[in-house]
Amino acid sequence: QVQLVESGGGLVQAGGSLRLSCVASGLTFGSYAMGWFRQAPGKERETVAAISRRSTSTYYSDFVKGRFTIFRDNAKNSVYLQMNSVQPDEAAVYYCAARLASPNVVHTRPNEFTYWGQGTQVTVSS
Repeated sequence: QVQLVESGGGLVQAGGSLRLSCVASGLTFGSYAMGWFRQAPGKERETVAAISRRSTSTYYSDFVKGRFTIFRDNAKNSVYLQMNSVQPDEAAVYYCAARLASPNVVHTRPNEFTYWGQGTQVTVSS
């Protein structure tokens, strides 16, 4: 049974930093491309960042470029999202997701991903 478990969410001040973690089990982690997504109330789920199996390729949405960093540790079955200069409108539930992929391919659309975590809430105080 595949499980993705996110952690690290919480309350952060505007302009502050937060690191999200996602630990995967029940799959061969190194065979999966990973992504981070977010969904705010009343809004569609949107892509934040994504990374290929071997970390050779990454993708960032325009609104997080230069502030967020996605990285993974295949030995720990984990993917991370370092969030810096977090803005109030970035409060949302953040999800990690996984899909089988070719080694150097990064996938960016939510509907491309097979497995999803339950999400972790990020709240931003202004």
